[in-house]
Amino acid sequence: MKPYKDEDNIRVFTTKVKKLQLIWHKDKESRYIEVLEGIGWSFQRDDELPLVLSKGDIIFIKAFQTHRILKGITKLKIRINKI
Repeated sequence: MKPYKDEDNIRVFTTKVKKLQLIWHKDKESRYIEVLEGIGWSFQRDDELPLVLSKGDIIFIKAFQTHRILKGITKLKIRINKI
C-alpha cells in the first residue's frame, strides 16, 4: 500500500502515514517536486543531510537517485513535474 494519494500530478501524504512507510527509493524518471503545503516535512538524498521542506520549494530529483521523505506534523502536498 502506498503512503500517499495521487491526484493527477499532485501527491498528498497525510498525517496518518507511518514513518516506516516512507522508505528509501529510486524513481525511473527525473522530476521536479514543488511543495504546495506541509509543515515539518524533510527531503533527503542518499549520503546527504535532510532538507526541511517549505511551501514554494522546488527540488530536482535525478532518475535513479536514492531519496526519501521524512514525516512532518501536517499533511504534505507536492506537485510532481516529470521531465
